[in-house]
Amino acid sequence: MLFKYKAVDEKGINKEGEIDAVNRDMAISGLQRRGLIIISVIDAEKHKPLLEMSFFDKVKMKEVVILSRQISTLFEAQVSALKIFTMLASNVENKLLGKKLNQISDDIQTGLSISEAMAKHPDVFSNFYINMVKSGEETGKLTQTFSHLADYLDRQYALTSKTRNALIYPLFVVITFFVVMGLMFTVVIPKISSIIMTSGQEVPIYTKIVISISDFFIHYGFILLIFLVLVGVWIWRVSTSERGKVFLDKKRLTMPAIGDLYRKLFLSRIADNMDTMLTSGIPIIRSLEITGSVVGSKVYNELIKSVVEDVKAGSSLSGAFEKHPEEMPGIMVQMVKVGEETGALGQILKTLADFYKREVDNSIDTLVGLIEPVMIVFLGLGVGILLVSVLMPIYNMVGSMG
Repeated sequence: MLFKYKAVDEKGINKEGEIDAVNRDMAISGLQRRGLIIISVIDAEKHKPLLEMSFFDKVKMKEVVILSRQISTLFEAQVSALKIFTMLASNVENKLLGKKLNQISDDIQTGLSISEAMAKHPDVFSNFYINMVKSGEETGKLTQTFSHLADYLDRQYALTSKTRNALIYPLFVVITFFVVMGLMFTVVIPKISSIIMTSGQEVPIYTKIVISISDFFIHYGFILLIFLVLVGVWIWRVSTSERGKVFLDKKRLTMPAIGDLYRKLFLSRIADNMDTMLTSGIPIIRSLEITGSVVGSKVYNELIKSVVEDVKAGSSLSGAFEKHPEEMPGIMVQMVKVGEETGALGQILKTLADFYKREVDNSIDTLVGLIEPVMIVFLGLGVGILLVSVLMPIYNMVGSMG
């Protein structure tokens, strides 16, 4: 449980922050061991303001990247770990991150290692991050470790952001298309169709179809809206279940163009994770296990679990990858095999990570370049067909009157 405290130290300086403990008595004992005179200790969750509820509490990856870079710089300047986290806690803009850093500082002061203190905050520091820090502590290379982490997170942030932003644009165009169509069918066409129907002239079949669709939206649109909401709720529920996540991941990887983009993204992430961890001295089995947990795909997570079992049974990494030809392309298997034979697996994985990052960048640029004109053409055609369907009869009516 998390408790908020107010206390005074031996120098009479007011202190306040949060402490993680099993219960309130344990929290008080922990604070007293630090030499603090306690003023108050309260349950942090019960007294949390409405505007600070967990829905709004979030530390962005970009903030963790900057934090890692700052920690690396301060370690390089021979600043102690306790001083580093105390300084950073008072200087970060994100209040939640500041609280987390204060708690880490307090835990370090009680004797915990940096990795142990960070492990208490899995919502900020991933399993991958914590194991990297632990490795840095064991090898005495914390400065390099935090520098590697900052570089790694920076690459992942840039890659993920570019992928996400590339998919936002077509989504925006699709939503715009449906909004425009909805307005045309419910606002514009009904007014024009009333003129056409009262003219008494023969109405073309395509105009009748458009008017019928417009009537359906006006009289039964709420049913369609309810149906779409129910479908949305169903998709959300499916996406939160384990089987649903696997199903949606498989579908995502088999979608034309987008599937190939995601596959390259996950392969780049796997290679980059493995390179970073192996370079830091983490054993290959542990590197695989951690990579599987942070790759971001249920399909690849299950694949890596299978690879771990094969490697434990004596198989080479390339041999284990080779059993999954659909997810692991031949070039990756062959490159890993070369790395194993030459003893330069880390360097090969770095090369693969850079290669797939470039592939993702090229795929995104190609995808955006194709989607933009196609979407605009479809939007123009849709609106054009609707306008022709209702304006042609009016044009004929005006012509006959003339």
